[in-house]
Amino acid sequence: MNSVFVYRPVLAWVIALFAILFGGIAFQQLAVEQYPDVAPPSLSISATFVGADAQTLDRTVTSVIENELSGVDDFLFMSSTSRANGTAQIRVTFRSGTDLDIARSQIQDRLARVEPRLPDEVRQMGVRVTQANSGFLMLVALTSDQNRFSALELGDFAANNVADELRRVPGVGDVSLFGSSYAMRIWLDREKLLSYGLAPGEVIAAIREQNAQTAGGGLGLQPIAPGTETTAQIVLRGRFSTPEQFRQIILRATPGAATVRLSDVARVELGRDNYAFSLSLNGRETAGLAVSLASGANALATANAVRARMNDLQASFPGGMSWVTPFDTTPFITESVRGVTTTMVQALVLVSVVVLLFLQSWRAVFLPTIVVPVSLLGACMGLLAFGVSINLLSLFAMVVAIGILNDDAIVIVENVERIMREEDLPPHEATVKAMGQLTGAIIATTLVLLAVFIPMGFFPGSAGGIYRQFAVTLSISLVVSTILSLTLAPAICAAVLRPRDETEGRGGPLRRLYTAVNSGLERSSRTYTDWVGRMLLRPWLWIGVFLCVVLLTAAMYVRLPSGFLPTEDQGYLFVAYNAAPGSTMERTRAAAAQAEAILHQQPEVRNVVTVVGFSFFGQGQSVGMSFVDLHPWAQRRGEAHSAMTLANRMNVAFSRIPQAQVFAINPPAIQALGNASGFTMKIEDRGGAGAQALAAAAMGITARAAASDRLTGVRPEGMLRAPQLFVDIDRTQARSLGVPLSQANQALGILFGSAYVNDFVRQGNVLRVFVQADAEQRMRAEDVSDLRVVGSGGQSVPLSAFARTRWTTGEQQVERYNGFLSATVSGEGAAG
Repeated sequence: MNSVFVYRPVLAWVIALFAILFGGIAFQQLAVEQYPDVAPPSLSISATFVGADAQTLDRTVTSVIENELSGVDDFLFMSSTSRANGTAQIRVTFRSGTDLDIARSQIQDRLARVEPRLPDEVRQMGVRVTQANSGFLMLVALTSDQNRFSALELGDFAANNVADELRRVPGVGDVSLFGSSYAMRIWLDREKLLSYGLAPGEVIAAIREQNAQTAGGGLGLQPIAPGTETTAQIVLRGRFSTPEQFRQIILRATPGAATVRLSDVARVELGRDNYAFSLSLNGRETAGLAVSLASGANALATANAVRARMNDLQASFPGGMSWVTPFDTTPFITESVRGVTTTMVQALVLVSVVVLLFLQSWRAVFLPTIVVPVSLLGACMGLLAFGVSINLLSLFAMVVAIGILNDDAIVIVENVERIMREEDLPPHEATVKAMGQLTGAIIATTLVLLAVFIPMGFFPGSAGGIYRQFAVTLSISLVVSTILSLTLAPAICAAVLRPRDETEGRGGPLRRLYTAVNSGLERSSRTYTDWVGRMLLRPWLWIGVFLCVVLLTAAMYVRLPSGFLPTEDQGYLFVAYNAAPGSTMERTRAAAAQAEAILHQQPEVRNVVTVVGFSFFGQGQSVGMSFVDLHPWAQRRGEAHSAMTLANRMNVAFSRIPQAQVFAINPPAIQALGNASGFTMKIEDRGGAGAQALAAAAMGITARAAASDRLTGVRPEGMLRAPQLFVDIDRTQARSLGVPLSQANQALGILFGSAYVNDFVRQGNVLRVFVQADAEQRMRAEDVSDLRVVGSGGQSVPLSAFARTRWTTGEQQVERYNGFLSATVSGEGAAG
């Protein structure tokens, strides 16, 4: 066996070429990411109930859906958030390895069963199921030259021409639009409605009746009468497409009386479909698309595919419109992988230099410089087979493997040279004899190392997911290296090595360097031998010293700070805004503008994208978030310009903004595990104590954590209670006045919320029609009390005649965890 590859080197090279060829093919198919996919797969369910408060949404939508989801296969846990802006989101997390396509099918089946129990408004808006991680992969913003397009025009173009294209990109879980498409907005005038004796519900009924798409049938359709020779389709007027057509909708037509049209009681215009968000790029309002990564998808490949798709779409953009990516999380991944790759190359070069200095033969250097790269390339076959990606952990394993892999090659070369020098054997015979001495030792060493590293692949949980890739990469590299050490290494030694000529290069600079290295080795060897001799004279003393070192190491190990993954400068920050509860977007935008001005004064900041109305910690008019893109690392060297230092500096500056609580957050090491670095804990209300008791418990935990020097930045997430106007309707009084309760509820919901009626067509796009009271008539509490409701007899009755209003406070968002009311507390470990 030892002589097979020495005398048949072609066989050895065939094995090596096999490893190079198939390893290279596997390398091209390996995913590139920062860390392995350790987050369990999840699906997100979203629903909208326009005008509903958080508690109503939780009772009528969220809890109803959650109860139906119990018992889904491979279910791990479930969390939900119901917000005061009428949106609900449920995230269902499954066990690792779950096929999300099958899980999605099961979820949709459960939703189909529960849909009849949901409010009509929710069913009309639809319930969506998406496959997306928390957080955003990147933001794509549409811009216009010289303000040629308004933010609404940019948002409409993004919604109708870009969003769906990006959703079809492989790896994209979802695309969120920060902007709005066009919608037909019908702003009702309450006084004019009253003067004509019309109720808001009658307006909606008229719109639905006249803005409808119906089939007219046809002439001469089968079966036909004998002798019929022609056929033709009957076409009716379909849905409207312009504001003028909506203005002409007839609300009431009585013989001998004037016809009442929609324009008589309302203002009709093309407006925004959604007024919940506004996005600005470096202070300039625009529209943007936030791309979320699908669970388990490759971040780098997905981001590149999104850019490629946007480049393709650019050809269809109107003149003066372009796109940018002001926020992108992937450069850090690229930079991290590049850094580890550079370390790998440096390690390989360093090993080659060490081999040259100590074996003092250019021929000896040839073996490790060939075997190690071939081993690493061949290991890619195993990585692909085991589903391992190219990430920081697998590349780190390859860096470690370089040192281990070189051991076998160096030992073989050194032993072959020793035998040629001491026994004066030719290279082929010396190689056969050397391999006979080393084969068993090489195999045994590999088995010992595998026994150390393979168990790491069975660690449980998220930590196991990370170190499993390290263990698999290192183990596969060891196995491939052993095979090549027993096949390719003997063939190279027999073909390349020659007996050393001590006179070669005598007097040259390299020979003088060799002489200096040999002299240093001899002195080190003599010093080491002397110390060993002295230690053997006092063995118990040195055993005691060794035990003291072990105890000191154990004591230091216990005191070392521990964590899941270190916080790093990823090239961007988040800034969250929390204005006073009940604040409008105008107040929140003012606070964001102050924060943006501070950020743009920092030399590290390149772009600031601000979204008012949205935050990772809640949604509503009183919240907002900025995505702060920093200059490349090469332009801000030093700890003073790092993202962590900038965040601390900004938090001091932000504390002076009076309109809102503003704080900068460093992103987590793995986005799929959260939206901020540090830890997150859930507090459940399993005893039914209520939302206020739950909030008090969260504040109590926060207060105790603030007293600890081991924690920092501990805070309850979510949103504070906000003002609410409670309308208490006296049902008996309403009945006696001839006012149906449904009529009063409908009037309030339509005028002070909004009502989605149906759709219209504009430039080939199907858009929505909304009805709501004009802004000036729904700003004050008195506007509610003064509302007049049309009774069953046609009389108008003021709401104050059968209802009382009072100010109170309520939750802006309601959270649940596994079906129980919950609160979230987040924080970080203190430095050190």
